[in-house]
Amino acid sequence: MNSNRIEGRAALVTGGSRGIGAAVALRLARQGADVVLTYRQETEQADRVVREIEALGRRALAVRADNAVEEELTGAVDRAVETFGRLDVLVNNAAAFPSGPLDGVDTAQLDSTLAVNVRAPFLLARAAAEHLPEGGRIIGIGSNIADRVPFPGLALYAMTKTALIGLTKGLARELGPRGITVNLVHPGPTDTDANPADGPNAAGISGITALGRYAAPAEIAAVVAHLAGPEAGYVTGAVIPVDGGFSA
Repeated sequence: MNSNRIEGRAALVTGGSRGIGAAVALRLARQGADVVLTYRQETEQADRVVREIEALGRRALAVRADNAVEEELTGAVDRAVETFGRLDVLVNNAAAFPSGPLDGVDTAQLDSTLAVNVRAPFLLARAAAEHLPEGGRIIGIGSNIADRVPFPGLALYAMTKTALIGLTKGLARELGPRGITVNLVHPGPTDTDANPADGPNAAGISGITALGRYAAPAEIAAVVAHLAGPEAGYVTGAVIPVDGGFSA
């Protein structure tokens, strides 16, 4: 018997239509949760994830939401509560991945990346905190790039992901008295359509990890699911690398 199940709880996973987000949404459903997932453009992919969750016997809903638009973010939280009558787990997964030389980053890109990668997780945590009960969970998806920047052109992305460390620790202190935990997972190179394990730079990136390979999205989702369950009730304010030894 799985003692870390979250039967009857409701989760909101941003960017849940593909990649790590989809793997997290499906894993939480297998653990017993009903799931609301957000997506920005991938309607067909989002609907497929919903059908897969429903096939597991759980309820699911896909909500179109742009992480750069506050009303759409808070609306997703409201839809989760309206649909399932509660919200127990927030997974801040959706993010932008800008890359390029410093002199190519204009103010518009700077502002839009900060809005999606930093402002949105703060706004979602603030909105979700109004509904999270004792035992509630907020889990951020950061990046191994916050620990180690192996190539030039990643300054903006690294800055935004590093900001999530401070947000996680601050929220852990603020919400801890209510019995709500807040943690951050730092994935390493992960085999997704945005960063495939057979891509042109994959061999070099894999070589930086101690294990010499990319992660499967399910390997990241497994750690998120553990943090979402009762067995991780004394883990908060933690930054957990799941990076194959990338930062070792």
